Amino acid sequence: MKFQMVHNNLNVANMNISLAFYEKALGLHETRRFSGNGFTIVYLGDGVGNHLLELTELAEHPQKYDLGENEIHLAFRTDDFENAFAHHKELGCVCYENPEIGIYFIEDPDGYWLEIIPK
Repeated sequence: MKFQMVHNNLNVANMNISLAFYEKALGLHETRRFSGNGFTIVYLGDGVGNHLLELTELAEHPQKYDLGENEIHLAFRTDDFENAFAHHKELGCVCYENPEIGIYFIEDPDGYWLEIIPK
């Protein structure tokens, strides 16, 4: 029996703000969307791999989520670390830098941390 990871989910307070952030900060684009009774789910892809980021907006939860200690994160590898870092600095979303090991984190509009690592 084999399993393949296909997506990660993040609940967001405002889908439009989140979509704009993920496109501008990481170049992710919508691949499909589902709407139902009080919810919207949008899948984002990078156009390279098969793994998707699922964003879920619940109509009855318009405020940001309480992320507690936020000890989880998603990681993104870039082939141009220096320019990515400059881009994220310009966007004002860099929340933690660790030059000793050569990584940094950005924070999305809902407070989720995203690790940026070099190729």
